[in-house]
Amino acid sequence: MAARLASLLREHGVPVWCQTQLLGAQQWHDEIGAALRRCDWFLLLLSPSATRSQWVKRELLYALQSPRFEDRILPVRYRACDASRLSWTLDGFQAVNFTAGFEAGARQLLRT
Repeated sequence: MAARLASLLREHGVPVWCQTQLLGAQQWHDEIGAALRRCDWFLLLLSPSATRSQWVKRELLYALQSPRFEDRILPVRYRACDASRLSWTLDGFQAVNFTAGFEAGARQLLRT
């Protein structure tokens, strides 16, 4: 799903970095940090596995604490899950819903 979303955004001229771009032997935690410092928006792909990930939680915490991500955090519901496991603050964000299908979610995402 992450690769498909990245492709969709790139097709519409939105530069994207996602963790699927990490290569073996890279210092991945440094690469993630550098990418977060370059990004203008933080898109959070929500699924049960994401809500269990300590790294996703750390990345979200970074975005929540960074003033430049103010009003630029976009939760994307890919699979039904309890997003509050990542942060109680996520209920306050307008989320894009892909649980009803990719096309409907893509239209909603591109309008954002």
